[in-house]
Amino acid sequence: MGEAGDIPAGYPRLAAAGEAALLIRFAAAPAPAVAAAVAAFDAALRADPPTGVTEVVPTICSVLLRFAPESVAPEVLEAACRERLDAADWYAASPPCGRRRWVWPVVYGGAAGPDLAAVADRAGLREDQVIDAHAGHPFPVLTLGFAPGLAYLGGLGAAFDLPRRTELAAEVPAGSVLVAIRQTVLPATPIPTGWWRIGQSPERNFTPGAAQPFRIAHGDSVVFEPVRPGTAARAREVAP
Repeated sequence: MGEAGDIPAGYPRLAAAGEAALLIRFAAAPAPAVAAAVAAFDAALRADPPTGVTEVVPTICSVLLRFAPESVAPEVLEAACRERLDAADWYAASPPCGRRRWVWPVVYGGAAGPDLAAVADRAGLREDQVIDAHAGHPFPVLTLGFAPGLAYLGGLGAAFDLPRRTELAAEVPAGSVLVAIRQTVLPATPIPTGWWRIGQSPERNFTPGAAQPFRIAHGDSVVFEPVRPGTAARAREVAP
């Protein structure tokens, strides 16, 4: 089984999400075993989708199945999903094949990361210590959402256990590196936000019109690499 502390009682849970979708929730809050379960169950459904399923969407703690009601009755799909859930310990599953690790360049602090000093002050650290805690470590991509290509990454330590700001920034630029609630967010388009902006990357996770518009995918991991302003650094894929 997965780590007991990561697996809340009563999960996984299945619930209707409208007339043509089924939500499979593995927990109410993110945790390593929950991320493993979501990634593995998502990969299994994509490899062999149940009859009538038209789309599989992984999120931080759940997997959403969209289906064609004319092709499968909701209760039939729910029974098929329950059978699959009972067939394995998804919380202890190994990472699915095909997941990638990215090195993502970031300029920290200054005009690129105007909230770095505030984050350091709240954490009781120097700015360089915050950078050291954020860079050089692989963080899992928990989901994409809110805006095109925007990636949510988990795995940050206690220094980043801070709430989102009470006042929204009207807009932060694409490529911003944002932190809060032990997560990093990488917006690929300009967005309003209450997250803390500690850096800026020259990279974007959204190429409109491309066959694969998002480079980073759910289940990948990202390692942040500090670079100097003006450096011609590019994101690169490395061996897991």
